[in-house]
Amino acid sequence: MSNSDIPILRKALSTLLDELTGGSSKDSCWILNPDDPGLLQSLGNLSSREASSVPPSGGASIAAHTDHLRYGLSLINREFRGENAFATADFTASWRRVSVSDEQWTELQNNLRTEVENWREVLDKSRELSEIELTGVIAGVAHLAYHFGAMRQINRAIRGPSAEESKP
Repeated sequence: MSNSDIPILRKALSTLLDELTGGSSKDSCWILNPDDPGLLQSLGNLSSREASSVPPSGGASIAAHTDHLRYGLSLINREFRGENAFATADFTASWRRVSVSDEQWTELQNNLRTEVENWREVLDKSRELSEIELTGVIAGVAHLAYHFGAMRQINRAIRGPSAEESKP
């Protein structure tokens, strides 16, 4: 890949991030089905009680997944601001938030939205990325998609439209 390809790759990753977090349109989608509301709106459709529910088979609640994504994006954003955020990162801390109150759920969603917006700004900045930074950006989009899918498996209410529902 040449340096001239990097802006195209960054734009593609930004497009995927926008779709995952903000939803797809009827005419253009890459990961989600057409007219899917995306992560942020889907989370907004859940009550704090629903977000705090642990799956019957065990595992993490949607609140825990949300906090994990927020924390991971905050680390990425801090790194791009010049901090050495991963040196002291504690990923286990983000999994400790299993349940949330109404106020905590609203705050957690707002904080995730802020971190997504900050990361979008990072992707839009025109600067050369090192190999490790570019790998981190690609991994970040994939990581977000993974957790969004996991959340949709936990609660059917936030699943997007099926391919059949999306057909004209």
